Amino acid sequence: MATTQRDSARVPEESIRLNKYLALAGIGSRRSNDELILSGAVKINGRVIQEFGVKVNPRRDRVTVQGNPVFIEHKQVYFVLNKPKDTITTVKDEKGRPTVMDYVRSRERVYPIGRLDRNTTGVLLFTNDGELANALMHPKFEVEKVYHVKLDKGISDDDFRRLETGIRLEDGMAQANFAEVLPKTKRMELFVSIHEGRNREVRRMFEAMKYDVKRLDRISFAGITTTGLPRGKWRKLQSKEVEHLKKVAGLAS
Repeated sequence: MATTQRDSARVPEESIRLNKYLALAGIGSRRSNDELILSGAVKINGRVIQEFGVKVNPRRDRVTVQGNPVFIEHKQVYFVLNKPKDTITTVKDEKGRPTVMDYVRSRERVYPIGRLDRNTTGVLLFTNDGELANALMHPKFEVEKVYHVKLDKGISDDDFRRLETGIRLEDGMAQANFAEVLPKTKRMELFVSIHEGRNREVRRMFEAMKYDVKRLDRISFAGITTTGLPRGKWRKLQSKEVEHLKKVAGLAS
């Protein structure tokens, strides 16, 4: 929950709807914040708010959620990291293992959008824009993620077809949006695109077909890539990339 002090030079001057204010503060999506408001957990200047459409002035009003003050972050920022292997996608690891936060340096407090497992490398986005992060992770927007997969053996024609028709996992059916075998790799390397983002989904799809994934690299997330960015390095997203992400997430103005 965001509780940092407001920077009056950076927060909006005009009044905005309460659910949007909470989303900008990193609490959740506008829809989930409507449910939070209805629950009676949100107060403006000490008064419980339980109706939609209420507006808040970020510079004058005091907003709390379950008694905790919430503020809009100082500045919305957006980064992409080329995640290295053997790093945990978490803000802090109790076992002291390297995390993705060890690689991203920002004056603003940012969080990864979604997760990559410890040994998966590639595109990982960071932001303090809670509304965008929640939208990009929501299944309804079917955000595309593309992976470069290297297997321990060549994939058969039947298994290749199963990628697009569906593979049964313990938490339901999973399938690729598209798959392509890379030439001159003895059918051991593929590009695989998915629209979901279940835990270790791509690895589990191949494991269910009795393949060992030797290397898994996410090369694109919603069209954002790490082209030209060395492993372990990060960069700020360009304004056009941020606009593209907002369009993908249905948040374009």
